[in-house]
Amino acid sequence: MSAVFKAAPRLARMQDGDLAEVLAIENAVYSHPWTRGNFGDSLRAGYECRTWRLERELLGYFVLLVAAGEGHLLNLSVAAARQRAGHGSELLKEALRLARSRGAQHLFLEVRPSNLAGKALYNRFGFRQAAVRPGYYPAHGGREDALVLTLAL
Repeated sequence: MSAVFKAAPRLARMQDGDLAEVLAIENAVYSHPWTRGNFGDSLRAGYECRTWRLERELLGYFVLLVAAGEGHLLNLSVAAARQRAGHGSELLKEALRLARSRGAQHLFLEVRPSNLAGKALYNRFGFRQAAVRPGYYPAHGGREDALVLTLAL
């Protein structure tokens, strides 16, 4: 009997050369996506920007800011065709691990009330609502609140 090794996704530092693929996912999964400038600024500022690839296929990514003992998950996205396969959970685990390793004691994030899948993911990990930011997100026909969630690390 021979073992068959299945390739596993790998986390890597996001590079400028990843941005075309990142933007393709971003534009496909959000009604109001981040721009190339948002991602470029995050890279230049030294934020923890990571990609999640299965061999050469980009499955998802995250952008994490860690400072003064706090982490702020700014973006976590999974390609539409790869959603509901556990990649969001794996990316979130990696972001939490990275935040802890950088000295964060709490992780914060914002999520739209209409993002049911995102809210369910964060609830499974134990995030709790800390606040509401009224009119935080652009939305079709106006603005949408942000739920501020936090998790003690």
